[in-house]
Amino acid sequence: MPSDHARNGNGARGNTPGLALELLVHGVGGTTPAEMLGDPRTERVTGDSTAAIHRRTDDKDAERRPQDYAGKPVPEAYCWSNLTSGNGARALWLILLPFMVANLAHWTRPAAHGRHRTVRLHGLLVRLVALSLTVLLVAAVCEVALDLIAWQCAGAARCAEERSWLAFMAAPQEAGDPGGWWSQPGRRLALAAVLPTAVTVLLWWLSHRTWSAYESQPPLERTVPEDHPAADGRPPLSLPGFWYGKRLVSRLRAAHTAAGFLTIAAALTAATTRHDRAPGGNAVLDVCGWLLAGLVLVGAAWVLLVVCRKGRKESEPDRETDSLAVHGLPGASLAVLLLAVVHSGWSRPGWTSGGTLPGDQAFSVLAVLQGALVVALGVLGLSLHRVTRVPRTALGGLASGSVGMLACALGGLLSGGVCQRVGDWLDGPGTPGRTGGHIGGPPTVLTWQASIIPVLLALVLLLACWFVFRVWRDSRRLTDDVAAGYPGFLPDETRSRHIASAIARAGLTDQAPWLVATVAAATLVLGGVAVVGTMATGQVPGEAAEGAPDIVAGFADTVQALGSWLVGFAFVLLLAWSRRAYQDASARRTIGILWDVGTFWPRSAHPFAPPCYAERAVPDLAWRMAMWTDQQPERRLVISGHSQGSVLAAAAVWQLDPETRRQIALLTYGSPLERLYGRWFPAYFGPHRLAALHGGLECWRNLWRLTDPIGGPVRPERADTPEPGPPEECRGVDRGPLRDPLVYGRTRELPLPEPILAHGDYQADPAFAQERAGLLKRLRARFRAFHERTEGVPRQPEPEPESGPSDPAPGPADAAGAGAVQAESGRSEG
Repeated sequence: MPSDHARNGNGARGNTPGLALELLVHGVGGTTPAEMLGDPRTERVTGDSTAAIHRRTDDKDAERRPQDYAGKPVPEAYCWSNLTSGNGARALWLILLPFMVANLAHWTRPAAHGRHRTVRLHGLLVRLVALSLTVLLVAAVCEVALDLIAWQCAGAARCAEERSWLAFMAAPQEAGDPGGWWSQPGRRLALAAVLPTAVTVLLWWLSHRTWSAYESQPPLERTVPEDHPAADGRPPLSLPGFWYGKRLVSRLRAAHTAAGFLTIAAALTAATTRHDRAPGGNAVLDVCGWLLAGLVLVGAAWVLLVVCRKGRKESEPDRETDSLAVHGLPGASLAVLLLAVVHSGWSRPGWTSGGTLPGDQAFSVLAVLQGALVVALGVLGLSLHRVTRVPRTALGGLASGSVGMLACALGGLLSGGVCQRVGDWLDGPGTPGRTGGHIGGPPTVLTWQASIIPVLLALVLLLACWFVFRVWRDSRRLTDDVAAGYPGFLPDETRSRHIASAIARAGLTDQAPWLVATVAAATLVLGGVAVVGTMATGQVPGEAAEGAPDIVAGFADTVQALGSWLVGFAFVLLLAWSRRAYQDASARRTIGILWDVGTFWPRSAHPFAPPCYAERAVPDLAWRMAMWTDQQPERRLVISGHSQGSVLAAAAVWQLDPETRRQIALLTYGSPLERLYGRWFPAYFGPHRLAALHGGLECWRNLWRLTDPIGGPVRPERADTPEPGPPEECRGVDRGPLRDPLVYGRTRELPLPEPILAHGDYQADPAFAQERAGLLKRLRARFRAFHERTEGVPRQPEPEPESGPSDPAPGPADAAGAGAVQAESGRSEG
C-alpha cells in the first residue's frame, strides 16, 4: 500500500527532493480509474469497493524507484462515485429528497461572527422543520392506510365489493350481521397501522445502516492545537469534529423514529376516543383513551426536548451517545403505539365508520406550522446577513428560508401525491373530495394544495420562457466579442453564435438564486391560500366555487382536476424512476449526481436524509495526504480536484495541520467552490474562508471557463490570518477564462472543428499541465529552502518539469473580448 511505502523509505533522503504525488479527485457523476489515469491497466492500492485509490500498474511500486520519476509526479486517482451511485438500493433514496433539502437549509445560513445564540436558534428552527417533514410523511401513510383504505373503503359497500382483498375486513352490509372479527372499525385501524409502522422502522433502519456504511469513518485528528494562535475563529471545516457527528445523528434518529410512532398512536387514539366519548360509549375505554392521549403528549414533549437540545459539536469528534434518548425514547414511543393498537382493537359492538377519519385537521396544522417556521428562518437569515455581510451571498440571507420552503413543498408533493393517487384509485368513477364517488376522499386541504400546483407550474414556465429569451438575447450580444477573442481566424457567425450561446447558457447558473426565491415565495403564498380556503369553506375548490362567475368556477374546476392528476403523476413518475434506477446503473448514476451535490453536508438537521458521503471521502483524502507527507519534508503532493472533487479536496486540506498544508498544493478546475458553495453556504465557503485556505497552502491555482455552467473563479478575499500567506509569486489563484473551444476554426493540425468542452476535459487544455508543473516547481523550491535553512547544505541541480512555464501570458480569449463576454454572461462581481 502507498501508505506503507511512505513510511518505509524512498531512497530520496538528503537534499534531493523526494517523490511528488498527484492525487486526482473526480467530480459529479463519477468516472473510472482508467479514464482518470489515462491507462486501461490500473490497480487498487488502498480502499475498498465503495471508495478507493488507484494507480497505474506501472506506478504501483514507484516508492522503490524514485529515480524513474524525476521531474514528474506519481498519479493516483481517488474514486468515490460508488458512495452515491453504487448498488440498486440507493434508488430508494429518492423518497428521501425532502429530507435532504431540509438538511441543506441548515448549512445555507449566512455567516455570523460572534452571534452564537442566533446561530443556535437557526439550527433549532431547521431541526423543527425537519421534524415536521417526518411527521408529515408518516401522517400521509396513515391517511392512506388508516383513513382511505381501512376506514373509508372497507366501511363503504361499493368500494369494498370491488376489491376482494378487503373482503375479510369489510363492514357488514345487512342489519344483524356481526361481520368478521376484523370488520370492526377499531380492529381495521389497528391492522392498517402496520403499514406506517413499517415505514417508520424502514426509515430508522436506512439511517442506521447508512451511518455504519458511510459516516462512521474516524476523522484525522491533526488539526490546529487549541493553544495555537490560529485556533480562534478558525474555519469550521478545519475542526476535528466537523465530519463526525455520531451523537447528534443518533439522538435525532431516535427522536424522529419516536415522532413517527407517536403520530400513528395519535391517529388511532383520535378515532377511538371520539367514539368512546359519544353517548353509549364505554366509560372504561374512554378513560383509557384519555390516558393514552396523555402519554402521546408526554412523548411528543420528550421528542421536542431531544430535538431542541444543543446541536452539532465540532470542536472534537462527538463519539458519545445519549443512551436515555437513543434507546429509551423510541422504545417508550413504540410501547405507547402498542397500547394504542390494543386499545383500538378492543371490541366495540355497533361502531361503524362514516365520513373521514378524525384528525384530518393535522395536515392544515402542519402546513401553518411549516409556514411559520420558514418565515422565522427568513427573518433570522436577513438579520444575520445585515450584521455580517459576505459578498455575493445568495438571496441576501434568505437562502435558508427559501430552501426550507422548497423542502416543505417537496414533502407536500410526495404526501399529497400518494394520498390523491390512492384516493382517486379507490373512488371509482368519482372525483376525490366531491360527491358521487365510493368514498369521501383525502383531507380537503390536500386537494387545495394539489390545486395550486398548476398555478405554480405556470409561473415556472413563465420564468423558463424569460430565461430562454435571455439566452437568445445574450447570445446575439456576445457573438462579436467571441470572434474578437480569436485573432487570426476569419469570423464565422455560426461558430461564434454557438460559442456565445454556450456562454449565455452557462451564465444562467448565476440566476438560480432568484428562481429558487421566486418559487419559494410563490409556494408560501399559494400554500397560505390553500389553508385559508380550506378553513373558510371546508370544501374542495370545485365545490367552493359553485355559484361564482363562470370564469372563476371553471378555473377552480380546472386547477382541481389538473392538480389532482399532476400530483398523482409526479408520485407515479418518482416510483417509476426509482424502479428504473434500481435496474439500470446509468440511471442510478444520474440520481447519484443529485446526491453528489445534496449529500455533501453531514446530517445535522434530518437523520433520515440520504447519507453524507463526505464523511467517508474527506477522511479518506486527509489520511492519504497526511500519510504521504508524514515526517518527510521532501515529499510533495498536488491534490487535483475537478468539479465536486475540488470541494472534497478543499475540505480535506482544511483538515490537515498547518505544517502539512505547506507540503501541499491545490489545483482546482471546473470548481463550484465560490460560484455555488461560496454563495449558498457563505458561513463555510465565503470569500474570507477561501482566503484563509489560500493563505495556509503553499500554492493554489484554479482554472475556469466562461462556457462552464458549474465552475468559476474562486475570488478569495485578502484576510487577516495568523498563518503566513502563500509565496508572492502564488498570490493569485484564478487563471481564466480559458479559451473554449481551444481553436476557433480549422487548422492544418486540427482540420476538424474542436468541441466546446464547457465543464469537462480540463486536462485537454495546455494550461492544466502548465499549472501542475508550476505547482510542483514551487513545492520543490520550498523543500530546497527548507533543507538549506535546517542543514546548511547547498542545493543540488534537479531536472526541470516536463511541462512548460507555470504562468504563461494569457491567450487571446484571456484578454481580447474576455471582459465584455464575462460581463454579458452574468459572471461579473455584481
